Amino acid sequence: MPEADTSPIPDAKRSKGRKRRTPALIASAAALGVLAGTVTGYAIQYDREPTPLAPLAQQNLPDPAPKAPDERTTAKSINAHRWSRTEDDLVPLLVDAPGGATVTDKGYRPVDVFSASFYEDPGGGLDGLVGSGVRRVAALEYVVDDTVFVDVALIQFRDRAGAEAFQRHQVHLESNSRRAANRGVDIPGVPADFGRAFVYAKPLEEAGYHPLYLASAVARRGDVAVFISYHDNKKKVSQSDIVDLAKRQMERL
Repeated sequence: MPEADTSPIPDAKRSKGRKRRTPALIASAAALGVLAGTVTGYAIQYDREPTPLAPLAQQNLPDPAPKAPDERTTAKSINAHRWSRTEDDLVPLLVDAPGGATVTDKGYRPVDVFSASFYEDPGGGLDGLVGSGVRRVAALEYVVDDTVFVDVALIQFRDRAGAEAFQRHQVHLESNSRRAANRGVDIPGVPADFGRAFVYAKPLEEAGYHPLYLASAVARRGDVAVFISYHDNKKKVSQSDIVDLAKRQMERL
């Protein structure tokens, strides 16, 4: 009789372990294959000449050659991208007088002359303007039917801080009880902190004179402060009149 097969029965636990390792080995081999392929691809690309990019739509755009300065060169031509219209002549930026008005003055006004007519203390006012870096003053005066008297002043400073100091101080003065006695109203297109228009609550009365009804506007844009005084010797100034005038002036700057 043939001998019985006495080979040992495989251990169940070891057999299962081999089965579990088989998929892991296959996955590892696949990963190594991908890695090897990637490395090979980079190696091939490294040895190749770089592929040129497609040409741009416009090449060799003309660039004007710089010109040497001459007698026509100005600060405006050098700083064209940073130039403000207030760096030019200020007088054309003054609002137009209405039809039928008589223009009594238009142009630059010396700072000391402006101070003499604007401040109760001309000397102190002049010192304040100079200390704030005032540059120049352009002004317009006109009269309508010997009844309405308007003075518009553009006061330019060396920087915005000077214009801001002037505007804030004048807004404070105009709103106190000795003047308009109110906080004023907005000027369309101008932030509230940058400009206000005032109609005085009471007329200015002096013995021997007709009552004088007053209004004013104070504003700023950039390094230019604006002050408008509006007087009427017959009736109270309409709020719309002073607001519209201030709005038109600010639109010119």
